[in-house]
Amino acid sequence: MHIYIENETELMQDFDFEGLFTRVVKASADYVKIPFEISVNILLVNDESIHEINLSERNIDKPTDVLSFPALEFETPGDFSAVSEKDIWLFDPETKELVLGDIVISLDTANRQATEYGHSVTRELGFLCAHSMLHLCGYDHMEDTEREEMERMQREILSSININR
Repeated sequence: MHIYIENETELMQDFDFEGLFTRVVKASADYVKIPFEISVNILLVNDESIHEINLSERNIDKPTDVLSFPALEFETPGDFSAVSEKDIWLFDPETKELVLGDIVISLDTANRQATEYGHSVTRELGFLCAHSMLHLCGYDHMEDTEREEMERMQREILSSININR
């Protein structure tokens, strides 16, 4: 498993992003039962940058906490049965890992939400990463039942690595 992390901000320079995101990505992959070694890109930005990305990619003119850009399309969330190692364009040519996609997190918003929700920045970043990992695996929350399922899954993923509220 490879997680490529780039912090484009001056925020939280001493924070162990690699340790946290490795735990959350691995727990998410195990939870969903991804049958391949994977790679994920995580970009850490400020509110201004995520606002620009949100506007250009989703036509939403405001910042957000996290954006997910899946590399795969799923007929059924979490069902990797249609993916084959013969689909070489889905795999990193150097590591041979399945490329799941990109996660963009606003550190400004993550810090603000941690304070608003009364929990640690570690918990907030873990939540945003788990949430985005589920999106990269085809899950969504457009309907109430989908939202409830994702919320349950996120809690279970974070609980499995002792990141609780």
